[in-house]
Amino acid sequence: MRETFVDTATYLLAEDPRLALVLADISAAAFAPAAGRHPDRVVNVGIREQLMVGVAGGLALSGLRPIVHSYAPFLVERAYEQLKLDLDHQGVSAVLVSVGASYDRAAAGRTHLSPADVSLIDTLHDWTVYVPGHPDEVAGLLRDAVAGDGSAYVRLSTQRNDRPWGGDGALTVVRDAGPGAPLLVAVGPVRDAAVAAVADLPVTVAYTHRPRPFDIAGLRALAGAEVILVEPYLAGTSSRVVSAALADRPHRLLALGVGRADLRRYGAPEDHARWHGLDAAGLRRSVVDFLESVPVNAG
Repeated sequence: MRETFVDTATYLLAEDPRLALVLADISAAAFAPAAGRHPDRVVNVGIREQLMVGVAGGLALSGLRPIVHSYAPFLVERAYEQLKLDLDHQGVSAVLVSVGASYDRAAAGRTHLSPADVSLIDTLHDWTVYVPGHPDEVAGLLRDAVAGDGSAYVRLSTQRNDRPWGGDGALTVVRDAGPGAPLLVAVGPVRDAAVAAVADLPVTVAYTHRPRPFDIAGLRALAGAEVILVEPYLAGTSSRVVSAALADRPHRLLALGVGRADLRRYGAPEDHARWHGLDAAGLRRSVVDFLESVPVNAG
């Protein structure tokens, strides 16, 4: 996904003179050719992530459309105050593109893990969030983000599904279990694990790579009495959206994702997926327990 982002952003910089790129050393070498061709629109501020976002805000005030790029914890968590003030409060927008996701660089330790990034973006006003599930989804989503006039967050990962899925972010059914079946919504790169987890269960699976704005109409059309969310970041991030969308009808909701406990372990991304129950076996256990449980108000 990162390589596709670099190639696409490099092309867009040449195509659109209003586009700018702001870096804080991360991926600077990959963008060196673009910086050589567009030295006035490719800015590397060094390891100063708050400044990176502040510069992006200034470029946006001058009429440019900035792309801002770094690891998720540096881009969203470390520079959150600047996102709030230098972009939202100033009434300007940018396209944030992160790498690292929740635990892609697990071997680097907690400083490089960011399961809460989408939850933090959710506290800001009217942002679009893209979570591609395959490298071939990245170019189109980045183009959509750049072409828009609002702020957007594109969350890249080394985790991926076996094949891309197109669409504009509306919920797309990838496995249909028929009317009234429990609905599982899988976001981005957890789709394949989710499908494998319910392979022999009567569960409909729908996919999106754009959790914000969430496809409310699609959710209401597909949801029955039981909804399962599987997100590759903090568990429950989209719970409030789903609950509000279905507030007028009885439903049960299971929200799966990265847990809140600090594991204090390194390991590989696959280990973290297993520890958080986001591999196929862990998801299956959670889904089966949920479907077999008796609702509190049941007779």
